[in-house]
Amino acid sequence: MSSTYLSASAAWAAQIDPTVALGIGIVAFIVIFLWLFVWLIPIKLWIAALMTRTPVGLLDMIGMRLRRVSPALIVNPLIAAVQARVEASRVQLESHYLAQGNVWMVVQAMISASKAKLDLTLDQACAIDLAGRNVLDAVRMSVEPRVIDCPNPQSGRQTIDAVAKDGIQLRAKARVTVRANLERLIGGATEETIIARVGEGIVSSIGSANSHKDVLENPDSISKKVLAKGLDSGTAFSILSIDIADVDVGQNIGAKLQIDQAEADKQIAQARAEQRRAMAVAAEQEFRAREQEMRAKLVESESQVPLAIADAFRQGRLGIMDYYNMRNIMADTEMRSSISKGYEEGPKPGDPNRRT
Repeated sequence: MSSTYLSASAAWAAQIDPTVALGIGIVAFIVIFLWLFVWLIPIKLWIAALMTRTPVGLLDMIGMRLRRVSPALIVNPLIAAVQARVEASRVQLESHYLAQGNVWMVVQAMISASKAKLDLTLDQACAIDLAGRNVLDAVRMSVEPRVIDCPNPQSGRQTIDAVAKDGIQLRAKARVTVRANLERLIGGATEETIIARVGEGIVSSIGSANSHKDVLENPDSISKKVLAKGLDSGTAFSILSIDIADVDVGQNIGAKLQIDQAEADKQIAQARAEQRRAMAVAAEQEFRAREQEMRAKLVESESQVPLAIADAFRQGRLGIMDYYNMRNIMADTEMRSSISKGYEEGPKPGDPNRRT
């Protein structure tokens, strides 16, 4: 069947007039040429650039196609820049596009800066965009300053707490008005640094006040001291003003610290007193033990007296009368001791010998 189809095709081709075949070939060539021409050269875009006197030619557009750059993404922003009388070139925009930059945003930022009479070059705008910052927002922030809450409510803290010299805690809120500094936007610190520095300045200003009443009377003294420190150095912003939105009186931190210190001193004193009491109890027990020891020695010594008397009898150094005289003296001494002890204690209630 295939051989039959080929033979039929050959017979049909032999019947075609060479002139007709040439015409078909020319038409096909023209169609392919027009398709390539329209693909390589966007006619509408070229006419728009020509009418606005934008320096972009046909060869430039063909070169963009060959470099895999969409001409519309370069020519349209370039037309807008030319119409706004902003200095920009096709080579710069194309290079920024190939560097994965946002060409439209850069051109819009340039136009906004030009209308606001800000000194912003195309190289600076491209560098800011490639650094990951929104160059259009930066220009808008330079024209319309932004107000930053200090502290940031998203951080979970509502006030900045500080203690004056008199021990009274003050809770302050501040609003910082900043403007973007295009010259320091690359490599400059962000809003978090501004908030941290302003918070540190407020704490330092309140802490250096002699009394919390001075701060309540003149809240602007805080902002003046904070502004005088130049907190915007090294940041991407310029601080225009620092306004104290609210100042509230908190706790009496000084009194609380004194109470805590007094409680700590009390516990230390109690611990030392307990230590002394324990030492006294131990000394008392030691004295009692020594007393018992001395009593034991006394009893031991007294037990030697009868032995000594017996020994004296045996050796003839003590006679019987001497022994009885000694016994009488001892009995008389014991009687006098008991009588004197009774007088010292006094008669008991109900005793008939009690004197009234």
